[in-house]
Amino acid sequence: MAEIAASCADHLPVRLIGLLAACLALAGCGDESGGEQAAPFDFYVLALSWSPSYCAAGGGDADPQQCDTDRNLGFVVHGLWPQFEDGWPEYCDDDARNPSRAEIDAIDDIIPSDGLIRHQWRKHGTCSGLSADTYFDTTRAAFDRLNLPELRQRRVSAEGVRAAFLEANDGMSDDGLAVTCDSGLLREVRICMTSELDFRACPQVAERSCRQRDLRLPAP
Repeated sequence: MAEIAASCADHLPVRLIGLLAACLALAGCGDESGGEQAAPFDFYVLALSWSPSYCAAGGGDADPQQCDTDRNLGFVVHGLWPQFEDGWPEYCDDDARNPSRAEIDAIDDIIPSDGLIRHQWRKHGTCSGLSADTYFDTTRAAFDRLNLPELRQRRVSAEGVRAAFLEANDGMSDDGLAVTCDSGLLREVRICMTSELDFRACPQVAERSCRQRDLRLPAP
């Protein structure tokens, strides 16, 4: 086992936080009993983007595939991000293959951009200890775990959005999600989940929540 750990460490670029944990888990170093491996991270953040805000902020630089007005998108998945209690891993396998066409087509109803799907896999999915298809299956399962509240007003407060998600989802705690905003726009809702996709607290994420009382919520 020491030799496997040393081999993993020898291939670690120092800029990658958490790659050793992922490498050890994938090499089978975590459980000599042959039982289920522990996830190589502490929890997930499911990041939901309000797509009309992304398109409004991005203007001509926004992804045309996501911002096609015929799609009428509201909340979409930005990503499912492995996290540590302090910080997060990213880009854990520079040599990982891109998702296949079939894998992209299977998830693009909730991650509405081929480029974003590939980026999320490279930056976050490679740190999950999962294959690409299992990572995207897990992303869909996390999204399906939620009840999305209806946000009908075009002006909202960050606290009002938080309250709407808490009311719609039993078991979600006040310190288990964050709302982000930028330039007066509601941008994202970030929800913390265990590796089994149960809601959980994540104070480090929640404390970075937006506090603005007047945010624009562009219509889909």
